[in-house]
Amino acid sequence: MVEYRIDRRSGVATYLQIVQQTQQALRLGLLEPGDKLPTAREVVEATAINPNTVLKAYRELEREGLVEARRGLGTFVRRTLGAAAPADSPLRAELADWARRARAAGLDREDAAALFGAVLDENFPKEDQ
Repeated sequence: MVEYRIDRRSGVATYLQIVQQTQQALRLGLLEPGDKLPTAREVVEATAINPNTVLKAYRELEREGLVEARRGLGTFVRRTLGAAAPADSPLRAELADWARRARAAGLDREDAAALFGAVLDENFPKEDQ
């Protein structure tokens, strides 16, 4: 089950953080079709956000066709996203090693993210999307 982490200082709307974290979990294979998302009440208890915010995020995910609400049962994953490497893949291990080297070289999280983003932009041009 996914556990949402809300960063109140990020400037990203809370409901979008939930949407993005769910999408990431789908891309990484942490959520699969048939899996149940946490209830709005569980998310509220874990994050101290408004229940309507959770419901808005779940409605957006439903609009995208990623989840479906089943009355009285909860919200369930309908489909996954992308073809990301699973948590135990060699690509992930290489990326983790790169992140450790970047940190040892003195880069902070934002520096590493900017460098990685630049490399992604070079290797995955916008017209590929």
